[in-house]
Amino acid sequence: MREMADHGVRVLLKPDDNKPRKLKYNLGHRRILTFGGAYSNHIRAVAAAGQAHGIETVGIIRGEEHLPLNPTLAHAVSCGMRLGYLDRAAYRLKHTPAVQAGLLERYGEAAILPEGGSNAAAVRGCAELPAEITEEYDVICCAVGTGGTLAGVSAGLPEGRRAIGFPVLKGGGFLAGEVERLQREAYGRVWDNWRLETGYHFGGYARSTPELDAFAARHGVERVYVAKMLYGVLDLAAKGAFPRGTRVIALVTSSLTIF
Repeated sequence: MREMADHGVRVLLKPDDNKPRKLKYNLGHRRILTFGGAYSNHIRAVAAAGQAHGIETVGIIRGEEHLPLNPTLAHAVSCGMRLGYLDRAAYRLKHTPAVQAGLLERYGEAAILPEGGSNAAAVRGCAELPAEITEEYDVICCAVGTGGTLAGVSAGLPEGRRAIGFPVLKGGGFLAGEVERLQREAYGRVWDNWRLETGYHFGGYARSTPELDAFAARHGVERVYVAKMLYGVLDLAAKGAFPRGTRVIALVTSSLTIF
């Protein structure tokens, strides 16, 4: 871990790729069909996991096909993933029975994973993370895209610890309902040891500002997820949101996935 200190708050950066955690309990199938954008780390991770475990994979990509494939999709294809495309209107309906039935008719029977991989099985995988931390801490912080990592981390926290999620989406308050839904699906209950900080999206998903770009470069972290979370942690510390002496674990998720 890398340590930082700010305004009497100790911040430890823990590198942790959440993609394998989300997929760990989702791999017991002959074929997996999932969804993502053209630059989705989730698509890349599912393709790599499929290759490693002998699972057929299908990636349904938002938007039209563009050739040559970008590096993310080219890697997915090199791992054996079949790609399909849905226009943006159809993609918004990807969760509906009609759209999913059509996809299964076209690609064959498959386990369907949601975009981002967040489901009950993913929550159980992410819940294993807190037990692996050997440092003393009070709070775990993570970026939030679909809510699965926060839902799992919260469920796995020891008594007296708390979790804070930093949505990377503008208007990310709705993700509180997603975290609750995922915890209920995984465990039949909801924990009250977490909260969202929605003021650090910097304009929305994949959006940035010169300030955030400079921050990401200075600290050597990627800007779509990790920089927003880490900026939020340090800003909250500067504002006195944490008591002096608080020990924070900031999860630095990586796009490099090894199975």
